[in-house]
Amino acid sequence: MNITVDKQPNCTATLKVEVPTDDVRAERDSIVKVYAKQARIQGFRPGKAPRKVIEKRFAPQISEELEERLTRKAFDEAIREQDLKVLNFGRPTAFTETPDGSVTFESMLTLAPEIDLPQYKGISVRIPPVDLTDAELDQQIEQMRERFADYADIEDRGAAEGDLAVIDYSSTLDGRPLEEALDKQVGYLAGREGFWLKIDEESFLPGFALQLVGAKPGDEKEITVTIPDDFPVAEIRGKELVFAVSVKELKAVRLPELDDDFAAKLGAESFDKLKEMIGEQAAMEKRRRIDDLKVNQVVEHFNSLVDFELPEDLVRQETQSQADSLVQRGVQSGMSEEEIAAQQQEIFATAGMQARTNLKTNFILQEVAHAEGIEVSDQELVQHLARVAQSRNENPKKVIKEMQRQGRLPGIRNSMLVGKAIDFILEHATVEEVSETPEPSTTES
Repeated sequence: MNITVDKQPNCTATLKVEVPTDDVRAERDSIVKVYAKQARIQGFRPGKAPRKVIEKRFAPQISEELEERLTRKAFDEAIREQDLKVLNFGRPTAFTETPDGSVTFESMLTLAPEIDLPQYKGISVRIPPVDLTDAELDQQIEQMRERFADYADIEDRGAAEGDLAVIDYSSTLDGRPLEEALDKQVGYLAGREGFWLKIDEESFLPGFALQLVGAKPGDEKEITVTIPDDFPVAEIRGKELVFAVSVKELKAVRLPELDDDFAAKLGAESFDKLKEMIGEQAAMEKRRRIDDLKVNQVVEHFNSLVDFELPEDLVRQETQSQADSLVQRGVQSGMSEEEIAAQQQEIFATAGMQARTNLKTNFILQEVAHAEGIEVSDQELVQHLARVAQSRNENPKKVIKEMQRQGRLPGIRNSMLVGKAIDFILEHATVEEVSETPEPSTTES
């Protein structure tokens, strides 16, 4: 075969193939012999029909199988001769049989990126202390109390920090309703009725809630807030929004006593036992966060040092997947369809950045796995799928067969491979405990 590969930007390449006449004839003869042996044609004994009859009767099937065999051999030879890492061979086009019996065709390939691996052993990883502190445990217990709090109407004083206010509000920018000024929907920023707001610095927008200190039910207030520079809606970053606020109700938060009665409501024998259970759960959650922090620093390490082209088809698919996830999380957190629609542009911008980071990291970790000879055996894959089936309370054989039918096994194997590569990198990392949680960007090579 005569094979040429023309590499192009964004991890694509055009594969051009010319199959000599003798090779085409040999493949065709092999196919026709199989059909002649198996065909049942009226008027001829099995296996005795003339070749011309077989070729005429099964012409479409023979041509289809010939094309499939030739393209498969060409792809195998291209990988072997050109040392290609192909993600998708595409569908062959311009499949042509020339008068002399040779065959030519082309295919658009999607290639894995070419990566120069940076140093991946001895990466500096900084984490907070692993052990749960008394302050962290107290914070968890306090959050548990807040989830079971009661609320009492306040009628004899103004709002104070820690209270809850029920408000109606609307917003303007430069004297115009916010959505009119921006010519787009902005969801909750435009206004709400019956909005519950805790009076503290972090509620809603920075500095908004504390301007309600002293307000009473029935009061009308004008609140001005400067939007932070990192706010998701880019058009209003650094601008002043003016909110017309009507205070409808005030409520005092009444936290339950931390005693055995409170513990009993949560299914614990005593408060000491409840505290122990909360501590164990909080410690597990902290270890999980620290594991995530380690991975995030590894990802930041690689993405700050390595850049390469990515297949645009994969970028589009991953961007859509990330956007769908962001929308789903928004719905679960209570965002309305209008709010999601208002942030569609920001959602896709965020999804696009995350998609590129995810794909870059995935390819780098696959390259690390290749460099270190890390693999996922069939036994490991089956054991993993068996655990998945067990968690679903389903038959393992049925789960494996269904995933195989859906073509999901290569993706699952790849995820396991990437996980192994991360474990390898972290095993060889330099881990340092620090008093403050580090920012990922401080990671050094």
